[in-house]
Amino acid sequence: QVSFAESGGGLVQPGGSLRLYCTPAGILPSLYTMGWYRQAPGKPREMVALMNKNPSPNYAESVKDRFTISREAGRGTFILQMNDLQPGDTAVYYCYARQNFGQGIEYWGRGTQVTVSS
Repeated sequence: QVSFAESGGGLVQPGGSLRLYCTPAGILPSLYTMGWYRQAPGKPREMVALMNKNPSPNYAESVKDRFTISREAGRGTFILQMNDLQPGDTAVYYCYARQNFGQGIEYWGRGTQVTVSS
């Protein structure tokens, strides 16, 4: 059974930083594309950052140069470092995994709230 342990997030002032963590269970991360999507109230869910075996992660244009996705090799934990946060970044952030084989099944975490407000 696939599951994600998500943590991080919270309330931060504009210009501040937060870090999100996602530790998958029940999958072999090297066989998946993993990362984060987000959804703000009244808006569709959108991709934030994804990484797989390719050397360069994929970022949404709106977060390039501010967000960085990485992975801790030991625990297999994925990390999203978010800098210079702005009110437009306020959303629920969902950990995500997609099979890079077979049917390309997708898995979603429960989500973590990130609120940027003064």
